Amino acid sequence: MREPTLAQIDSCCEEWGFFQLINHGISEELLERVKKVASECYKLEREPGFKNSKPVQLLNELIEKKSDGKVETVDWEDVFLLSDENENDWPSETPSFKETMKEYRVELRKLAIKVMEVMDESLGLPKGYINKVFNGGEEENAAFFGTKVSHYPPCPHPEKVNGLRAHTDAGGVILLFQDDEVKGLQILKDGEWIDVQPLKNAIVINIGDQIEVLSNGRYKSVWHRVFATPDGNRRSIASFYNPSYKAMIEPATKSLVQKVEKEEENPAKYPKFVFGDYMSVYVEQKFLPKEPRFQAVKAI
Repeated sequence: MREPTLAQIDSCCEEWGFFQLINHGISEELLERVKKVASECYKLEREPGFKNSKPVQLLNELIEKKSDGKVETVDWEDVFLLSDENENDWPSETPSFKETMKEYRVELRKLAIKVMEVMDESLGLPKGYINKVFNGGEEENAAFFGTKVSHYPPCPHPEKVNGLRAHTDAGGVILLFQDDEVKGLQILKDGEWIDVQPLKNAIVINIGDQIEVLSNGRYKSVWHRVFATPDGNRRSIASFYNPSYKAMIEPATKSLVQKVEKEEENPAKYPKFVFGDYMSVYVEQKFLPKEPRFQAVKAI
């Protein structure tokens, strides 16, 4: 079964930029605990603040004015970030939250590395190539691994807000544990927005911009968004395995031997750049087309 699975993942990375993993090796017991503590954390520590948040205020202003407009500058999302660097700032009032999410992040980091090794093999790269690039040439610990915990609460006027505006992800490999009851994630394919149907306890993998560059465009980062809904409080836990800010990113053209025999047949389509420089551009242009970002970072 190994070869068909590798081929299927390779095809998904080329054609869709997204795929869902089941039988990923993370125990259902742990995933159920993650669901529990994330939902409890929102109710206990986050919900009161969201009721007075900027998106709620802006939506209320539109309704009061009976405006036909839409809130375009913020998303209908409650979100916070977990990383090794900000562990002291993690939510502290929810029982077992910190212990559970630390355990979960350990398992997700392992899975991210496995996924990158599958990509290495499919792209004709040496095992560990992508991970080493992301670590800035070091063996480990330099790459950034963060986990974004989001909730998309019920919205009384979902037509007037975005759950999360359309974008591609800046980094490397994204591992999403999405709500298996409330849908909302969509990807853009051939000009059409397509729902990513929730599968219970699956991990959704999507390709970030840096994998697109490393693969010289063979794998694609894909536009995706979240739409607001009138019912249900959608939970979304996205973990990002990204390059270190000092990592040098460029197409691995010399190693992409499965598609071409000579490098001249597959010239570099992207510039060489430092990931930190790319992020400086990305934070200003996240919701804009990605191609100008590559041109902008080329000029730095």
